[in-house]
Amino acid sequence: MLYERWRQTATACAGELALRDGGSGRCWTFAQLADEAERRAVPEVFAHPQGHGVDFVLTVLSAWRENRVVWPLEPGQPPPHVALPPRPCAHLKSTSGTVGDPRLAAFTEEQLAADADNIVATMGLSAEQPNLGVISLAHSYGFSNLITPLLLHGIPLILVPSPLPEVVRRAAANEERLTLAAVPAMWRSWHEARAIPPNVRLGISAGAPLPLPLERDIYDTWGLKVHNFYGASECGGIAYDASESPRQDGALAGTPMRNVRVTLNDEGCLRVQSRAVGETYWPHPNGALTGGILQTTDVAELRDGTVFLRGRLSDEINIAGRKLWPETVERALLAHPRVRECLVLGARSQHAERAETIMAVVSASAGESELREFLLETLPAWQVPREWRFVESLSAGPRGKISRAEWRRRLLGNSAVP
Repeated sequence: MLYERWRQTATACAGELALRDGGSGRCWTFAQLADEAERRAVPEVFAHPQGHGVDFVLTVLSAWRENRVVWPLEPGQPPPHVALPPRPCAHLKSTSGTVGDPRLAAFTEEQLAADADNIVATMGLSAEQPNLGVISLAHSYGFSNLITPLLLHGIPLILVPSPLPEVVRRAAANEERLTLAAVPAMWRSWHEARAIPPNVRLGISAGAPLPLPLERDIYDTWGLKVHNFYGASECGGIAYDASESPRQDGALAGTPMRNVRVTLNDEGCLRVQSRAVGETYWPHPNGALTGGILQTTDVAELRDGTVFLRGRLSDEINIAGRKLWPETVERALLAHPRVRECLVLGARSQHAERAETIMAVVSASAGESELREFLLETLPAWQVPREWRFVESLSAGPRGKISRAEWRRRLLGNSAVP
């Protein structure tokens, strides 16, 4: 089904630009890409596209042609030993642990295509406006926003070899209009280097919450609205902020994607239903992903058709019987102009009646007393961290996420509250 759709795309767009390598400058039309894919051999079991070049795309196409299971891997990642998922599953995604520990989610061809269709329709992606490809192609975000729109919808892709500001600016040159999907850390880097390409007409941020001050600064400086995009590897896009001006509430994720239905379970956690939801977890199926429904652990509020994210069920902090989502404090901290990154954790308190105490891990040019006073202007005193750790950087991963679990292990070890 996917290869047939690709052949239709390649025929309809045969002489149009399909792919440009921003490093070498080499270009492929859709017809040239189709010809190379026909000659590409595929492995007998899994196809593992890797890297950030044309080989990734050709491996996907040749696997679709021969009905192989596609399992994208990050550069240098050795293929783990996992049995083939049952048909009709045709694609595996490595998740980041939306509903627990990282695992694999298996998809049918129809589910992959449905996610691409939802993204193109919701975001208004267009063949007249190429995607500038900076994010990982192996990650669900990159595969669904860059690879499947290229192959199933004829939306050209310009691959950028590095997210360094000057490299991105050079790769964007000579294009009239561009779409740029990235993670918050990239947007911050480009903004601070004054390197956001002026021809970007659609900016998208996913992988981690987009801080409101950054969103506003980019809008005020560049006139570019960066749209917050919320999704999960297990189901693709969930919600998208389509507004044309900066959000007023950092908890606002957006409105549900086209053809996506969201509800809440009894614990207030988001349940996602659509044709794009994956088939199952693999190799260990789990009731959280089945029957076209993903049950997340993201605590949310649904208001007037809009999704507001309040926190992750497992991250809730218990302060003397009062519950606090770390994101509440993180959003308040990120509103300070000299805070670059922050993470809030619950640590075991020395006072039994408190159960936990709040710890803030911060990368900032402001000190503890200044940040405490700043938080007291917007938060009740019991929500202000009692413990502070200042670091040079919190080191977001390639998916744009800062690992709360990793920092909890690093700083608290066995003293972390289970």
